[in-house]
Amino acid sequence: MTDNSFKIPKHFLFMLNQLFEMEQKVAKVQEQNSIQRNIDRLKGFFETEALTENQGLVYYNPIGESFDETRTDCEATISGGSHENLKIIEVIRPIIYLKYGNTQLIAQKGIVIVNSGNKV
Repeated sequence: MTDNSFKIPKHFLFMLNQLFEMEQKVAKVQEQNSIQRNIDRLKGFFETEALTENQGLVYYNPIGESFDETRTDCEATISGGSHENLKIIEVIRPIIYLKYGNTQLIAQKGIVIVNSGNKV
């Protein structure tokens, strides 16, 4: 659930969304190790140092996971005709969580495209 008692700076969400996109692009590049190291450092900063001592921000890529209307961490566009056995086939925006101690709250819902796993 999204908790409005925590104020997440919008520029942090913007930066994490950009970082997610960079990570998706670098996965397609050969000899990506040096770039991935920088991405990992930035992700570590947001997870441990960007907010207060016990708070951090992390993003999660739900690609390949099942989707149904009870899922509250993503907003989906359904591709294809069937609404059964839905799988997330593309992630436009990741899910961003606010970590507070051992608790995670949704700071941003993921935006995904889903498709039926049924063969037509």
